[in-house]
Amino acid sequence: MTTDVSSAQPHRGASGRTARVPKYYRIKQQLLSMAEALQPGSAMPAERLLAVRFDTSRTTVRQALQELVGEGRLDRIQGKGTFVAQPKLYRTLQLTSHTEDMRAQGLTPASQVLDLAEVPADEKLADLLGIGIGEKVLRIERLRLAGGDPMAIETTHLSVRRFPGLRRSLATCPSLYTVLTEVYGVDLAEADETIETSLSTPREAQLLATDVGMPMLLLSRHSRDAQGSPVEWVRSVYRGSRYKFVAALRRPDAPVIRRRPAPDRDGLGGA
Repeated sequence: MTTDVSSAQPHRGASGRTARVPKYYRIKQQLLSMAEALQPGSAMPAERLLAVRFDTSRTTVRQALQELVGEGRLDRIQGKGTFVAQPKLYRTLQLTSHTEDMRAQGLTPASQVLDLAEVPADEKLADLLGIGIGEKVLRIERLRLAGGDPMAIETTHLSVRRFPGLRRSLATCPSLYTVLTEVYGVDLAEADETIETSLSTPREAQLLATDVGMPMLLLSRHSRDAQGSPVEWVRSVYRGSRYKFVAALRRPDAPVIRRRPAPDRDGLGGA
């Protein structure tokens, strides 16, 4: 693990004045050095022990720990303590599912249905799903897991009129996208996705096994089919300490690059 945190030594600026380094920042640097010497997943000492070790207050230690948690260097698990952060999982900024993303990283995906209900569409939902205000919308709230650990809370909204009987279909096949394809003949073709930051609410913190007020990544996805008709609107809350997002970028006027296949080292050919 590398650090991009600047030195805690006093810094003399262009004006010749020496910048004062807050005490919590010096503690933060020491905690970071401690974390880098440990394996991912290792427990950090309790706040009271760190306060004694660094001869400072627990308030100062807590502030330093919170910043490291916010930066994704430490991870705070509700009821257990603070741990050296595991390597972050990635989520590609393309139209893939949680299951596909987790399997691509060698993890076992799972979902727990938190709520499944029909609700009337407000003005925003009606506009997003192309339906009338007050029409029924199926809201599916799921806790997304990877390797048994909670990763995200995902809430999906779909038109009941367009997808009649969807609740019954999901009872026999838990994969929403599979049901949309096999039962309704609908495949997602494109989506608009926005990413914002937020702080965890008490409910989100409980479900995601973290503390209230921890940094979260808030994603909103508006998906459409090949005809451009709206299919779903999804709101997802991800643990900020466990995720990073990856996107492949290219200039609008750049030619499409055809990537050469990897060399066949064993002479057996590719599959």
